[in-house]
Amino acid sequence: MGDPKKPRKKWTPPSHPWVKSRLIEEMKLMGEYGLRNKREIWKAATILRKIRHRARALLALPPEVREAEEKALLGRLYEMGLVDENAALDDVLSLTARDLLERRLQTLVYRKGLARTIQEARQLIVHGHIAINGRRVTSPSYIVKRSEEELIDYAPTSPFKNKTQ
Repeated sequence: MGDPKKPRKKWTPPSHPWVKSRLIEEMKLMGEYGLRNKREIWKAATILRKIRHRARALLALPPEVREAEEKALLGRLYEMGLVDENAALDDVLSLTARDLLERRLQTLVYRKGLARTIQEARQLIVHGHIAINGRRVTSPSYIVKRSEEELIDYAPTSPFKNKTQ
């Protein structure tokens, strides 16, 4: 079962830490999405690695077994907002970390215009000024579901709520 004080890692670092092209790409992503550190990029990459691994495993299954599991995987990814409604497993295999970073609460708050900069969006979330359907969310890395996207707004107790009305 494991020691509850020692949670499992949610990310794996790059296999070779000093590849210049990867370092440059990570710095661009950190600036574009207002990330705190590269670990947030590695978390997104790890999540996508597991999803792509599951998709490759489904491709190896017989067609009659694969169909139901493929539908479940694609349905889950559609709800997360990563693929379109009529997507195939090839679309899942072509997902990148950038696609997952676009679904973070921090990015959607900025894209929705609730914050002037991506860094301000992070600060508003951490300080408790952003809510989804009236429920305060304080994690900028929260992956927003497709159904929750329209419900992002200022928290009811936030002073910013009164300024917009």
